[in-house]
Amino acid sequence: MATLRAIRRRINSISNIRQVTDAMRMVAAAKLRRAQENIEAAKPYADRLAVLVHHLASRVGGELHPLMTVRPVQMVCLIPITSDRGLCGSFNFNVIRKAISMIDEYEGQGAGVGLICVGKRGADYFRNRGYGVIDEYINIFRRLNVDYAVDVARQIYALYMWGHIDKVEIIYNDFKSAILQETIVEQILPVIPEEPRTRFRFSDYEYEPDQREILNEILPKYLMTLIWKAMLDSNAAEQAARMTAMENATDNADELIKKLTLQRNRIRQANITREITEIVGTAEALEE
Repeated sequence: MATLRAIRRRINSISNIRQVTDAMRMVAAAKLRRAQENIEAAKPYADRLAVLVHHLASRVGGELHPLMTVRPVQMVCLIPITSDRGLCGSFNFNVIRKAISMIDEYEGQGAGVGLICVGKRGADYFRNRGYGVIDEYINIFRRLNVDYAVDVARQIYALYMWGHIDKVEIIYNDFKSAILQETIVEQILPVIPEEPRTRFRFSDYEYEPDQREILNEILPKYLMTLIWKAMLDSNAAEQAARMTAMENATDNADELIKKLTLQRNRIRQANITREITEIVGTAEALEE
């Protein structure tokens, strides 16, 4: 049975940990508000640009631009977006597990797989286990900037245009709400010509300059926008996951402190009862 001193030390230790987890919860909540504002500001532009690109692609066909040309898949580039820090529940595990599943699937089909890892957790995991890591972008979420999305977009644009990769997919946690994040896979290359599903109706246009020049201008921006939106979504989802994880840790600490306090009080009561019994017994023995 634990001694009274050991229980007191454990209560103090858990109380200190509780203060840390509660502080991290509040910090994550503050960061979540800013991250949510950023993604809400970027989504309308990204969604409207996607509608425009898909409409144009569905009208002109895939032969007008190399980024719209579907090739036999011999090499796939996956972009898993994880966090730079831990203590965010299953946030990183979900992305890594999905990436491993897709790697196994593509390799089973005879295709090679290369990784551009965004986030330190994913980069460390795949590099240490010998996966084919093309490039890493780590410690970028401390000061997330659109320049990182531009760099990633330029890299995969060049690799695709040179024929080094035939397909690009991005894996990240999509921010739904503070309590819900969904791990999704989104193909960004090649751009698939399809009629957009939207309430906006398009008419046939006369293009000036021609369609090829428009696609040359708009597709790289579209590629960068997709990556930037995924980074913002992942950043918001990370803060939400960390806030939830730290809130659960704080609640668990409160429950454990409550149980240990009850155990401490029982031991103290037992000690007091024993001392009283010894005193009464000694007094009775002296009277005899």
